[in-house]
Amino acid sequence: MDSIAGSSPSSPLAALVQMTSGIDPAANLTTIDRAMAEAAAGGAAMVFLPEMSLLLDRDRARSGAHITREADSPWPAALQTLAQKHRLWLHSGSIPLLADDGELRVNRSHVIAADGSIRARYDKIHMFDVTLPSGENWQESAAYAGGASIDVVETPLGRLGLTICYDLRFPELFRALVERGATIIAVPAAFTVSTGEAHWHVLLRARAIETGCHIVAAAQAGTHADGRQTYGHSLAVDPWGSVLADAGAVTGDSGYHVLLAPVDPVPRDRARQSIPLARSRAVRNIAL
Repeated sequence: MDSIAGSSPSSPLAALVQMTSGIDPAANLTTIDRAMAEAAAGGAAMVFLPEMSLLLDRDRARSGAHITREADSPWPAALQTLAQKHRLWLHSGSIPLLADDGELRVNRSHVIAADGSIRARYDKIHMFDVTLPSGENWQESAAYAGGASIDVVETPLGRLGLTICYDLRFPELFRALVERGATIIAVPAAFTVSTGEAHWHVLLRARAIETGCHIVAAAQAGTHADGRQTYGHSLAVDPWGSVLADAGAVTGDSGYHVLLAPVDPVPRDRARQSIPLARSRAVRNIAL
């Protein structure tokens, strides 16, 4: 577990869990349990998991055996139990579920309080439909339906705005979250290696700077059981764009890596006062 020195003793800590999730949900849940215990011992107030924390499997037939509507899925209840067990707030990263109509899947985040209650849900809006220079082709919309709403929820770290992975490339979503009062934004991810090397750090820092928010981005890392490779480098970024913590590309012998980072409101207030973006937008509200 890595931690960041020099923050205010009163600053609450975010714990970012970097994982190499696989095709066995039970094994992934065991890893999350161990990581949350480590985060609790380190004094974290809230834990952030990566995208597809409980199941990362691009074989749609095989993964389909595990994926149901939320009402029928054991996964939210299992995560609620872990939040209660460790007395921690928990951001699930995301899990795959069937949409209510049963036609397509949704990529859904849950924010769970330390008492086990679900405080917010968010379905990934932007689908990863791309053909990359590396030759990789991903068509997420073939299996997943995009969400239609945004959410900001009160947490021990501040007002948390919710996004998932590819949403990172759409600054208008981040601006909408700030307009709803977000002071910290979660970006759980399973970035490819090629796009991660090119864009991960610069996009996260840009979103922090332009919103005046802390950004917490827990990521998948390494070679997964379904054959894919992910970039890692879970990041915590402050509102001035400074990287507070970077987990690198590995998860270690334990199968996970816990990164602790302070979420101090003082740098946020200083950044927003120094560069008053909201005031400038109000003064120059020009339709382009």
